[in-house]
Amino acid sequence: MKVIERYIFRRVLMLFGASLAWTLAIVWTTQILTRINLVTDSGQSALAFFEIAALILPSVLPVVIPFAAIIAIAQTLTAMNNDSELVVIAAAGGSQSTLIRPVMLFAVLASVASFAIDNGADPYARQRGRELVAAARADFLSLVIQEGTFRKIEDGLFIQIGERLSDGRLAGIFVADSRTEGTDLVYYARHGTVREEENGETILVMQDGEIHRKLADGEISVIRFQSYAFDLSAFTASSGKPTLRPKDRTLGYLFEPDHDDPIFQRNPQSFRAELHRRFTEWAYTIVFALIALAVVGNARSHRESRINPMVTAIIIALVVRWMGYFAANQVQVAAALWPVVYAIPLVVSAICIWFIATNRTMELPVAMADKLIAGMRRLGDRMMFMRIRRDAEPGGAS
Repeated sequence: MKVIERYIFRRVLMLFGASLAWTLAIVWTTQILTRINLVTDSGQSALAFFEIAALILPSVLPVVIPFAAIIAIAQTLTAMNNDSELVVIAAAGGSQSTLIRPVMLFAVLASVASFAIDNGADPYARQRGRELVAAARADFLSLVIQEGTFRKIEDGLFIQIGERLSDGRLAGIFVADSRTEGTDLVYYARHGTVREEENGETILVMQDGEIHRKLADGEISVIRFQSYAFDLSAFTASSGKPTLRPKDRTLGYLFEPDHDDPIFQRNPQSFRAELHRRFTEWAYTIVFALIALAVVGNARSHRESRINPMVTAIIIALVVRWMGYFAANQVQVAAALWPVVYAIPLVVSAICIWFIATNRTMELPVAMADKLIAGMRRLGDRMMFMRIRRDAEPGGAS
């Protein structure tokens, strides 16, 4: 590798590390916040929370790596163009491959890492995460159904227990169930007991109570009962076995799934769709690198650019990635669409290679670019006007 190629590779790698850290921190934080209730509501320790947070990383990294890569590549090439380095390289007789080789080498290495994480570490991390969730829910009776507390079991389901009697019964039972759209159910019972059935199911048997049912049209009906059984099996996880979905399975399992798997029996196509996703997810880092080269790879005057080239590259990448996600999701319901999952990265790569080979610059359509620039200018003028008006008001900034 030539000195200039090592220079470009090093700059891309450094920016990639910084971009990956910031992007990963944002995405990882949003994922962690959705799981705080699992720890607080089930009484788990802080150690369990940090373990769950760490297990999220392998599932986030394959999603973040392509975007961190295109940010690093586009920013590196944009900075080199602004510093006239691309012009100097071209004037010194350097060919376009001087830029392409280090960028594509980096993209291939990042793609290999993404494939290894997605198919190696991620399935085992997901399985361990499912086990932790199942263990947290296994203590449901002792931790969630507590005396004098109002607990959220899941979205749309709340339970409150007035007190625990000395004989083990529960008194003052209140259950609010709005999980079914258009129907709200409220259960009141004077007494009740939690009973383990022989088949492993956990039942809350409520006695001497009422059911208030409210429909979407506002109609309310009241039903009195002497005894009513409410199934808690879905929340206690008494079997101790977590439910594993296609995303939680290893690559070998996706090739030969267990035909007795309940999820496979309900939707076998979901396993095939996940397999196709695994074989294309890693390629988007290479696709994004080609997009960055097609957009920013040529030396150009500052007067030529309508909007920042990095913004253009990221917008195109977002559209391409959305198309890939949409196609992969559609394969679960329409098996015949599986070639589209592979066609999207291949076609986009071919278009980018054509732009690079013909020394053309990939840009957004002129009308779209003009609208974006006009919109940004109006936003800037609006902010400036508001600032001037605020400063002109009595007591405003001097």
